[in-house]
Amino acid sequence: MIKKTSLGLIEMSSIAAGMQAADIMLKTAEVELVVSRTICSGKYMTIIGGEVAAVRSSVETAVDTIGFGVVDFFVIPNVHPDLFPALSGHSNVELLQALGILESFSVASLIEAADAAVKAASVKLIEIRLAMALGGKAFCTITGEVAAVQSAVDAGALVIQEKGLLTNKVVIAQPRPELLREMV
Repeated sequence: MIKKTSLGLIEMSSIAAGMQAADIMLKTAEVELVVSRTICSGKYMTIIGGEVAAVRSSVETAVDTIGFGVVDFFVIPNVHPDLFPALSGHSNVELLQALGILESFSVASLIEAADAAVKAASVKLIEIRLAMALGGKAFCTITGEVAAVQSAVDAGALVIQEKGLLTNKVVIAQPRPELLREMV
């Protein structure tokens, strides 16, 4: 098993180029495939995990080799460990405190924002939903005490705003517990 301290993503406008990028990333260095699939609206996304240097090498090689169709990409070194279960839908949140929601027009900017949010305050990442039946958008949900959730949402929103892709940000102080059943 590969130690995942870093996360890398390539978001492509071409499905064929996206599959090619995934293959290049996996062949370039010792990385682990986290997610590789089509997303709305006709795009393809690949997320890998591993040591920082391996992830950086894999992403850069794929971007440099393909070039055509790259919508966005990133490498997040020292990624917060909550991102991996939230991406796979296996969050361990059982109690919903305040609820924070970040929504973006881009998969890449949303994941970067989720990482920034959970690093900014003592909160728990509930889920990250990526562009499936969302018209190409993505969102994440977090929970914790109201002040912490507000700080986290503000930090995450700033990351998305810098790319001009923020759809919305919301903090709900006392959400109904039924909302948790609809997540993950």
